[in-house]
Amino acid sequence: MGKSKTYDSNSGGGTMIGDRSHWHVFDKGKNHVYIKPRRPRLNGKVERSHRIDEEEFYRMLDGIVVDDAKLFNEKLKEWEDFYNYNRPHAALFGQTPYGRFREKVKLSV
Repeated sequence: MGKSKTYDSNSGGGTMIGDRSHWHVFDKGKNHVYIKPRRPRLNGKVERSHRIDEEEFYRMLDGIVVDDAKLFNEKLKEWEDFYNYNRPHAALFGQTPYGRFREKVKLSV
């Protein structure tokens, strides 16, 4: 949550998790503002993440019936590793998120 005084989230009000996260943010001295879902102008990073998940992660699972949480979590971990360590990102000028992180903190391999 950084130094920001406001925390935006999709409207999750009324759900147990939504209510808990609201009060957690409030307890941290921040103002929790609900934003409407599917509004890229307001929630662009999250909406972009959902689009990438839909276009790439779920396409990877196309034709695979995943009715087991353990198998789903394994596939998700596999996807997250690929996304963060191997997939070039246009917003990072072709770098991976991990490559950019290493550059920023000057880690050696």
